[in-house]
Amino acid sequence: MKSTIRVAVVGCGNRGTNSYAPYVDAFEGVEIVAAAEPIQERRESFAKRFGLRPDQCYGTAEEFFSKPRMAEVAFICTQDQQHYDHVMSAMRLGYDVLLEKPVSNVPEHCIAIADEAKRLGRNVVVCHVLRYTPFYQKIKETITSGRIGQVMSLHQFEEVGWGHYAHSFTRGLWRNSEETSPMILAKCCHDMDIILWLVGEDCKRVSSFGHLTHFKAENAPAGSELRCNENCSAYDTCPYNAKKIYFSDKWQWAQGAVTLDPTPERVEAALQEGQYGRCVYHCDNNVVDHQIVNMQFDKDITASLTMCAFTNDMTRELKIMGTRGEITGNMEKNEIRIRVFGEPEEVIDVTTLSTDLSGHGGGENRLLRDLFNQTKGVADAVSSLTSIEKSVQSHIMAFAAERSRLEDGRVVALSEIYQDCALPTP
Repeated sequence: MKSTIRVAVVGCGNRGTNSYAPYVDAFEGVEIVAAAEPIQERRESFAKRFGLRPDQCYGTAEEFFSKPRMAEVAFICTQDQQHYDHVMSAMRLGYDVLLEKPVSNVPEHCIAIADEAKRLGRNVVVCHVLRYTPFYQKIKETITSGRIGQVMSLHQFEEVGWGHYAHSFTRGLWRNSEETSPMILAKCCHDMDIILWLVGEDCKRVSSFGHLTHFKAENAPAGSELRCNENCSAYDTCPYNAKKIYFSDKWQWAQGAVTLDPTPERVEAALQEGQYGRCVYHCDNNVVDHQIVNMQFDKDITASLTMCAFTNDMTRELKIMGTRGEITGNMEKNEIRIRVFGEPEEVIDVTTLSTDLSGHGGGENRLLRDLFNQTKGVADAVSSLTSIEKSVQSHIMAFAAERSRLEDGRVVALSEIYQDCALPTP
């Protein structure tokens, strides 16, 4: 059957290859027709997996964008600092865009992308998948129903997980804000976006404190090595031992970052030579390992976000307090509790709300459905849960929070960021 939507994947790393491209087959009339990736082994692996010919594959994004438009949608899954150029090129060639978060690590670029999308009439959907999960949709539905009255305060807790932090933010690609983005963007722009959506009002000002405290050379165990090996004094006792992590069943999902062909032999070789075998106390990391953000919204609503590396679980928890009740939830446990004052507690098992909770709690495929329906001009029950304008607004919150953190917690109005971009506050 002839496809109605063709997709090109620009950037065939973990997110492009494993998070979004596999869902394309689930949509009738949608197919992948091109890919761009500078690493040859990764490009060839993607082509083999998704049935692309050599002439459908490009060595760089720039080579791909030098050609006439060959699809309706481009998945931009390149590195943070490349997003601006790649998204602008895609939109100007006529592509609708699925954009991996963050939009950009530069506030002016975020705003420029939104402005260009509006000017050209292009759909740009940022991968803020939490809005599309049954977990957060049920919470939003409960708030909108008025069951807990007017929301007064919200707390979101981002439990990064000790192993995930060590993998992605100490040894991995998002370890250094000078190369990618600060933690509040790289990891927590999801949280800023979901807070903005649940509160339903504009954020006016923020303050933030956060530091890189633990993962530094001065905290390395006495006698430790620069790389994880049997000669290290802490080899048997350190929970961050790379060989223990990457050879355990729990962390098999991360082996694909260590090596493109994660056989035991190649993982072993990569840990001996590559970045993922380094001691977590001797890396070139600088992003915070714990941070808190306080936010003030219209109607006197307050919210806070706590991000911490030092948690056993990888999950998000939240508590929403309203004038007539409260909501608590744990995403990993798939549990929501609604306590309306004076009434029995209601406990919701999120697994009963959907048969598909794969991919960020069921958010990834639903986000793609939204984008494809927008591209086709089809109205859908969950369509348009997000937009590039909404995503940029939550990014401005993150930029303000990072400015506050770097200035010892000074209260920063979001209007400052807009003014720095020579734009009036929305």
